Amino acid sequence: MTAISDGGLSRGAQLLEEGRALLARGDRTGAAQVLVRARDERDVVLDAHALIEAHDLVGSFRNVMGLDCTISAQDDIFGFFQNHHSCRNPLRDYLADGWRTLSELMLLLEAVDQPLLRTPRVLEFASGHGRFTRHLVKAVGAERVAVSDVVPGAVEFARATFGVDGFQSASVPEAVRWPGQYDLVFVLSLFSHLPRATWARWLQALYGAVAPGGLLVFSTHGLKAARFDNVVLDDEGFFFAASSESQAIDVQEYGTTFTSPGFVRACIAGTVGADRLVHEAPVHFWNHQDAYVLRKGAA
Repeated sequence: MTAISDGGLSRGAQLLEEGRALLARGDRTGAAQVLVRARDERDVVLDAHALIEAHDLVGSFRNVMGLDCTISAQDDIFGFFQNHHSCRNPLRDYLADGWRTLSELMLLLEAVDQPLLRTPRVLEFASGHGRFTRHLVKAVGAERVAVSDVVPGAVEFARATFGVDGFQSASVPEAVRWPGQYDLVFVLSLFSHLPRATWARWLQALYGAVAPGGLLVFSTHGLKAARFDNVVLDDEGFFFAASSESQAIDVQEYGTTFTSPGFVRACIAGTVGADRLVHEAPVHFWNHQDAYVLRKGAA
């Protein structure tokens, strides 16, 4: 519960005002000490974080991680971390989770002999507000990265903050206007949210965005995730619930989905061909989501 002072300001708001005043006076040391305390207050955590990062104060995550650690106030994934019962430091956990995703992606690509650092052009699809994008940019450079998302403002935030290319996605795959093709299309935790009506259609559309010889990498909630959440799959190996952590997308088009490996393989076979699947990695991402790698044939 946020404490409120006699003046009507919460403890966090008071610390934030004090930190801003110290910055205005040029007292960076004092401001850092106060703003680090403000950053622990739930109601001003992102405001305090933004000031620390923007002024490169002692305690900034940029100094530790060597990348842009700006976080959008509209970032649903940060909100998920902040509201999760197990999370004691949402800023650290959010930023570290993106780094973990990068390491897991790099291991996956090594398994199919297409290292990330030698991949000329990468599309991160369903990229959100950059939880992973910032780490991808550090690894390969902004000039090699494009992002896409359906959430209003997400692509604009990534362009302005990380310097990447980007384009707006759409609610249905047929409405997306693809600027080109990419050597790697990475789709983390989109197929774990799609209803049956668009699941295979998105697979077809995203495969179409892969350049000849390139890869499509995507993740799903598989059997381990279904057991953990006590979900019973139907006869085809599918389950969808109209609920998710997103506050910006209709739950009927972006809920929570669980799929068996058999369902995924059948969709691959029925859309792009079974021979396009070159690698499977159960519970690969976050020790929770299965990973699939498809390779498009050379032109």
